[in-house]
Amino acid sequence: MLRRAIPFCASRNARFGLRHKSSGGRRPKKKTYHRVAELDRVMELRKKPLMILQLTSLVQSQPHRSPLFLRDLEKNVGFVRKWAFMALIEKHPSVFRVAGTPPSVSLTARARTLAQEEAHVRASMEPLLVTNLRKLLMLCVDCKLPLQTVELVGPQLGLPSDFKDCLIPKYPQFFRVRRSRGRDCLLLEDWDSTLAVTSRETRLAQEGVVNMKANGDRRKVKISRDGNYLGPFAFKMNFPAGFRPNVGYLEQLERWQKLEFPSPYLNARRFDSADPKARKRSVAVIHELLSLTMEKRMTSAQLEAFHAECLLPSQLLLCLIKHQGIFYLTNKDEEDSD
Repeated sequence: MLRRAIPFCASRNARFGLRHKSSGGRRPKKKTYHRVAELDRVMELRKKPLMILQLTSLVQSQPHRSPLFLRDLEKNVGFVRKWAFMALIEKHPSVFRVAGTPPSVSLTARARTLAQEEAHVRASMEPLLVTNLRKLLMLCVDCKLPLQTVELVGPQLGLPSDFKDCLIPKYPQFFRVRRSRGRDCLLLEDWDSTLAVTSRETRLAQEGVVNMKANGDRRKVKISRDGNYLGPFAFKMNFPAGFRPNVGYLEQLERWQKLEFPSPYLNARRFDSADPKARKRSVAVIHELLSLTMEKRMTSAQLEAFHAECLLPSQLLLCLIKHQGIFYLTNKDEEDSD
């Protein structure tokens, strides 16, 4: 079973090695970022299904339900990826059907049936998508996001590609589109304090520890080797195999786990970014952002898009590396495929 950490897909050029300062002219000691083969393998295995879904969406998006001519495939996916899609069509005759002159690709009857079932499932999920979109806007300092950012993370949120036309106008009591600083932004119309509860707090409530005081139990207990502590301000930790923290690290982690911090749904401008409580709050904001997605993950570009709106740490990658056990980074780029 996979670790219950939240995977984060970093860009292909990201480097995960950290170097510590040293004196005396010695070479700085390099800190190893421990890999999780199972999570990396998941990212590799996702590539082919994602390509099938992308091609399926492309075929379905053709006007008047007409087939997609193979000669037009390059216009949509580019010259290089065209050949990968051509091989994909050939390998999956149960999904794609090629016929006609000039040749065109369409979905098989079975694939069309599955696509219709998927549409019904998406429709039933609409209340959840609307709630998560409201919570996403509530995390932002001005309760607004550029539409370009919403479009960027839309697939991770489960939003339909045409959400601007089919979803936003249906809920004028929640959303409004307004021009701000030369770009269209999605604004939150109604703040609902009942939604200002993080997934971490929900989990703790289910475990019955949400009302515990941070330092309420002063009994001397053995330091947890896995970094997990019972308390209202603690995060679920899951260290990768091979990571062997020493006692000093665990003692420091225990103090951090017990440290109180403000809610991610409070305005970030109210806090000093240098305050340890505010820094821990930033970790909670990232945790909540990822928790609002369907698969609890984002690419580096998607997460960076929230930098200004959520006042994320300036050195975001280093923040994620520092909190290994809460987040996981992988450079297995899902956009590429053999």
